[in-house]
Amino acid sequence: MKVLGIKKNFLAIEKEYSNYEESEIVIISAPFERTVSYGKGTATGPDEILKASHYVEFYDEEMNRELCFEKGIATLEPLDFKNLSIEKSLRKIYKETARQIDNGKFVVLLGGEHSISSAPAMAFSERFPNLSILQIDAHSDLRDSYNGSKFSHASVMARIAEFNKNIVQVGIRAQCKEEAELRKKFNIKTFYAREIKSGMYGENWQELVVKNLTENVYITFDVDGFDPSLLPATGTPEPGGLFWDETMNLLKIVGAEKNIVGFDVVELAPSKYHPSSNFVAAKLVYKMLNYAFTGR
Repeated sequence: MKVLGIKKNFLAIEKEYSNYEESEIVIISAPFERTVSYGKGTATGPDEILKASHYVEFYDEEMNRELCFEKGIATLEPLDFKNLSIEKSLRKIYKETARQIDNGKFVVLLGGEHSISSAPAMAFSERFPNLSILQIDAHSDLRDSYNGSKFSHASVMARIAEFNKNIVQVGIRAQCKEEAELRKKFNIKTFYAREIKSGMYGENWQELVVKNLTENVYITFDVDGFDPSLLPATGTPEPGGLFWDETMNLLKIVGAEKNIVGFDVVELAPSKYHPSSNFVAAKLVYKMLNYAFTGR
């Protein structure tokens, strides 16, 4: 299994802690971009996250551990989608994710556009009973198709709902009428950003989110779930988003009370005008790993 070395891997960690055999965590880069509808550049997202991660501290003061040295993190060579259709690209992501799960690894996917998420979500849904999907996002992504494609980034949750309807959405603040109707039809629990900020769910809204999740949880994190003042380098930024501390509090509670089986981070569209977004995304990945391994 080919992995990236210290100059290119996640966190720039030495071979002792980043070789495949001894690492419990595997990072798969899926630089896939075919259906973006506004800002472009997500194909470079995974590589820029890896580069920025070289400046993330190994020690997490909140969790009081250096997770990368305890568990090991292997960064696989990026998947290649050249000359592949959207369907074949997603199948490739599915097969690689399934292989790593079956090998006993904790799998993290780096995108790329959000359409990639249906592939790992399927692989995890097939292997973990009673799995719920926690979607952190500005958009519902529940359109049956968009711009002529059923595999659009705007349709990813509709595809996931075809095989797993245990979906909880957080941070939504942009959707069409069709998506609102489909959400009700599938009984998808949605915590709109506006409702969270208005205090509808109280100060401890994160606990209510977690109560709607099953024991096993897969997280798909579209970085436009954050407010653009925190992370502006994304394809379709929406005002009124989530901020860092409240989001980390949610993820921490999920990790403490549920079993996070894997996650993806998608839709970073790197920009030379907002280089800090790359670091925020890299920091997010490491924080999510720390929370996922709570008690492990």
